Amino acid sequence: MKYFQLIKDGIFQKNPVFVQVLALCPLLAVTTSAVNAVTMGLATTAVMICASAAISFLRKIIPSEIRIAAAVIIVAGFVTVLQFMLDAYAPPDINEALGIYIPLIVVNCILFARVESFASKNNIFASAVDALGMGLGFTLGLFVVGVVREFLGSGSIFGYELLHDQNAYMLIMVMPPGAFFTLGVIIMIRKYMQMQRLNKRIGGKK
Repeated sequence: MKYFQLIKDGIFQKNPVFVQVLALCPLLAVTTSAVNAVTMGLATTAVMICASAAISFLRKIIPSEIRIAAAVIIVAGFVTVLQFMLDAYAPPDINEALGIYIPLIVVNCILFARVESFASKNNIFASAVDALGMGLGFTLGLFVVGVVREFLGSGSIFGYELLHDQNAYMLIMVMPPGAFFTLGVIIMIRKYMQMQRLNKRIGGKK
């Protein structure tokens, strides 16, 4: 039950994008399409799981004075492996679109927040589950923003054209301000729904 709660928290209660509003750099850059968003999210999730498990395994060996430096080296190693795998197996257009943002996973604030606050203090399995939950929450955030931006900005979802009238496209949605606007609206809707549920609870108690 504890592990299920970790995953649930990462996806919903502590979602890195919609609740903690972290990692805005990849959010701005790669969510112009749903495919790029999902690929980036899953890539980050894979690195997060591997790095969290490794750091949890080594947490009693690594001196506290060099804990951050060691974490950077471990994360960089997994990111390098991921970069080689994408170069070898990912479609060229996706690999080109993600570009510099894959190496920048090394300094992803979500990853280091979980490594420092959770993996360095818990066992390997719990750390991996926590990383999975946060990674899935991050992927969900990128996916939702990516779907909205791709549909409104390009009239398509996952590359499949749904709007044939180009005059209906909102070009601002494929630009960085479109990501901020989309994220703001989603957070506003989420807050509104929370307030509605809270009001119902208060009304029910009366």
